[in-house]
Amino acid sequence: MSQVLASAIVDVIRPATPQRIGNFRVEVWGKEPYDYVRIYEIMAKNDTIAAQEGIRRFVAEMEQLPAVGE
Repeated sequence: MSQVLASAIVDVIRPATPQRIGNFRVEVWGKEPYDYVRIYEIMAKNDTIAAQEGIRRFVAEMEQLPAVGE
């Protein structure tokens, strides 16, 4: 299996406050051979954590696909 390379951009749906976690829209896209786009809605303490979780989910999804180029 080749390494999954991905990038993410995060939009704030509801900002986090000291009393509650925020809600974020995370768009993740991969580089060939995993050139797909996924959009996730993630609740997290901040946008960095939301982006990391979005990429983690994307990588997990891509690793479930049939092997590419093998």
